[in-house]
Amino acid sequence: MKIAIAFLALVAIVSAASLSQVKIANKDFLEKQKFLFEIVYRVEDPLMFEEWIKLGEKFIIDKSYYSYYDEHMEKFWEAYKMGALLPRGEFFGALVKSHHKQAWGLFNFFYFAKDWETFMHNVCWARMHVNEGMFVYALTLAVIHRDDFEGLMLPTIYEIFPQYFFDSKFIYEAEKFDYDMWSKYIMYEKEFQDFYYKNNKNYNNGGYMYMKDWKMWQWWKLMGIDKSHWYAEENFMLRENIYEFNQDPKWNSMLKDVKMWWMPVDYTRDIDFYNKESALSYFTEDLGWNSYWYYLNMDYAFFLDGKTFGLNKDRRGEFWLYNIQKLMSRYYMERLSHGYGEIPEVFWMSEIEHGYVPHLISYNGVGFSYRPNYYDMTTFANVEMLNRIRGAFHRIEEIVDSGYYKMYDGTMVDLRKPEAIELIGSMLQSNMDVFDKYFFNYYYMYAFMSISDVDYHHMEVSPNIFLNFETMLRDPISYTFHKKISDVFFRFKDHLKPYTKDELMFPGVEIKDVHVSELVTYFDLVDFDVTNLLNDKMFFVDGKFVWDKTLLARQMRLNHKPFTFDFTILSDKHQKAAIRIFIAPKYDEFGRYIPMSENRENFFTLDKIVVDLEPGKNMISHSSDEFYWTEKDRTTYTELYHYVMMAYEGKYDLPLDITEPHCAFPNRLVLPRGWEKGMPMRMFFMVSPYEETNHQYSTFDVTYSCGIGTGSRFTDSKPFFYPFDRKIDEFDFYVPNMYFKDVEIYHLDTTKMYMKDEYKNFGKFDYTFLDNYYTKYFK
Repeated sequence: MKIAIAFLALVAIVSAASLSQVKIANKDFLEKQKFLFEIVYRVEDPLMFEEWIKLGEKFIIDKSYYSYYDEHMEKFWEAYKMGALLPRGEFFGALVKSHHKQAWGLFNFFYFAKDWETFMHNVCWARMHVNEGMFVYALTLAVIHRDDFEGLMLPTIYEIFPQYFFDSKFIYEAEKFDYDMWSKYIMYEKEFQDFYYKNNKNYNNGGYMYMKDWKMWQWWKLMGIDKSHWYAEENFMLRENIYEFNQDPKWNSMLKDVKMWWMPVDYTRDIDFYNKESALSYFTEDLGWNSYWYYLNMDYAFFLDGKTFGLNKDRRGEFWLYNIQKLMSRYYMERLSHGYGEIPEVFWMSEIEHGYVPHLISYNGVGFSYRPNYYDMTTFANVEMLNRIRGAFHRIEEIVDSGYYKMYDGTMVDLRKPEAIELIGSMLQSNMDVFDKYFFNYYYMYAFMSISDVDYHHMEVSPNIFLNFETMLRDPISYTFHKKISDVFFRFKDHLKPYTKDELMFPGVEIKDVHVSELVTYFDLVDFDVTNLLNDKMFFVDGKFVWDKTLLARQMRLNHKPFTFDFTILSDKHQKAAIRIFIAPKYDEFGRYIPMSENRENFFTLDKIVVDLEPGKNMISHSSDEFYWTEKDRTTYTELYHYVMMAYEGKYDLPLDITEPHCAFPNRLVLPRGWEKGMPMRMFFMVSPYEETNHQYSTFDVTYSCGIGTGSRFTDSKPFFYPFDRKIDEFDFYVPNMYFKDVEIYHLDTTKMYMKDEYKNFGKFDYTFLDNYYTKYFK
């Protein structure tokens, strides 16, 4: 989450007519925000805030306190009275049907509460009586979807439940962190390091016994840092935009009494790769990658109906499919960076060659199940349910090919119209807006229950990464399954006629040139806030919580240097236009050129922007830092809480653009890793007439909201994946308002400096890394 310190940046949605003024949070807003931050603090521990404990003594079930009261709410309350709710301490899976039913009822109690007081009473009660995972799931949904909560936020999901994002070894170390023991340990550290360095001078040449096994992101091995030890953070927490903060007196004053510690953490791969797919773990297990998928499925949760929540305005079915295509194309490009090829379709086979070991542990202390290499689906999966899923896909493909669907009452649904993609998307997600709920409800949930060997009515289940959105993308099988969904998307589109030259043309407009600056990726370091894992005593002074300790997970992650596009566009008159920017691989894993007719599925959307063209030559510059749908590093839970408390005490004006929208994609992941020698890629640019939609002029403010249900989550009325959403007729496809550019992505090795014998800072973190990051690599 991004805070503009020197100035408040005014951000507007691309279609807005004018910039809106940044709002300052009032006392009422700050009280609500303080409550939300405190109610999820160390959520798996007993609630320690006395004012919230008192509010949670009673759960409000009087129907007059709700704008709507349904059977899900009644069943939830009945289950509680009968002791049939999922107990606290048990693993919660959003894709376990029995868990989902209960979470639905709890969410409705939160969402349909008529006022804040009712909502707050219920949240406090649920915090103490309801399963931790179910509570966070329902609360997150309510905060996202309630219109009167616009601007309010929760910590990111990886700050609430770090257990779902970091390896179990690190989680154990964080949960047993003790300041007194740490203080005694460091008394002996210097003597130990001096001795160790003296006897391991040639550690880079093999003396350091497991150096041969180090991976790019295991940077602490090169620095000689002990992974099982906490280090005091004497400078500042690391992230790419930290200089916007630590040079501000307010920030330094706010955090001057907060003690910070960090520990290195790996992407669940310590020494050995389990199989070749493990080489992608830095990408598939990236926190930003997985949290993006989590929030997408919270924004458009399959059990929320479009009419009540306004999701149909956002073209929910098409938007969900578009995001799957986007993730599949991005994953495929990362595979090509390692010489891997097409995403295999192993989900439909009886035996899966590549296993997966998550090395994760649930908040209840139980480890996540793993899948061995050469996993036999017929032995370990729920075969009856799996066959049902295979049958559902076969049925869906037949429906798409036939071009119509006959309802039980004889009504014919036309699936040959372009707008029918909305129906296909709802069918594939099996959401509440699907046209035939009898056949297509819950099949998406059953797909992941089947491979997790969970039956329809299981309540207490073993932790499995496929049962929650925030963990499922870690496993390669997820990509084989979602690739199947993406294939159905293109199967439907292939039945539509290709765009004609007239449909693609923008009369009077031509792209003469696009200059693309150098594309460079590298691994940099970042700190993630894992303070929710702390296990020490909480301190209160005069009833006020004192947040005086912060734990940080220091991790390498993929990033890229900023890059720019400089467009030269000719126009015959003044007019509004939309520019689309895509990137795709040029060659497959064998070095063969990928024809445009095949490669269209692999194009990844970098950005869409709206511009005003003037008559004559238009010089337009656009930077990767300006990508509308992406975000930079988020402000941590610790910082946000202190900002809110400082504003609550009247010492700071809290701007409501303090958040980046939770729905944004990590900007640092828009480019694949590439090669040191340069990985050939193709970029595609297209200028088209700007066509507004009926919902463009909504009232939401993009500086602190995602605008879910407003219809303003897209640039214009064209299909999301336009112009690659249909088959390409190369005789008609190429028009003057399109432009292709061959580029290369270079990967910079930021660890080379530590592989030299003259590196003298052995056993200590090298803070000059950040100096290099802001000077050498970016100047």
